[in-house]
Amino acid sequence: MTAPVAISVTVNGEHAEAHVLPRLNLADFLREHLKLTGTHLGCEHGVCGACTVRVGGEIVRSCLMLAVQANGAVVETIEGLSDSGEIADLQAAFRDRNALQCGFCTPGMLMAAQDLLRENRTPAREEIREHLSGNYCRCTGYHAIIDAIETTARARMEPKA
Repeated sequence: MTAPVAISVTVNGEHAEAHVLPRLNLADFLREHLKLTGTHLGCEHGVCGACTVRVGGEIVRSCLMLAVQANGAVVETIEGLSDSGEIADLQAAFRDRNALQCGFCTPGMLMAAQDLLRENRTPAREEIREHLSGNYCRCTGYHAIIDAIETTARARMEPKA
């Protein structure tokens, strides 16, 4: 039997230490050990995007990353981005544009959308579609999601009064 391995990570600005089995994926670590249930598990093959988180500033599929691989890393989840206010405008746009229904894909969509808007402040609709191509939604379709991201990008470019 494999022995647990000690890991130390910073998640949403808070230090966390745990002993985990080497095969435990990051998504399960976040959900089960840290009770951060905003990171969803859908396909568990890295294709649906529901488990999207940031590790070291880059978005990753947490179902494909082992928790031990995050040892020493800074991890940000939907809870962290939401609590910090970083995506408050994006969340409001999703709500206002009806870009969510069941909500299962929404955390991953928001993580991916914020990643795009950090890289490209004025993405074209086609660029938004391309960036979200790894995030699946089975309820809303993508038109409202793209509208919400486009609206947020435009609003962020407006001068602050």
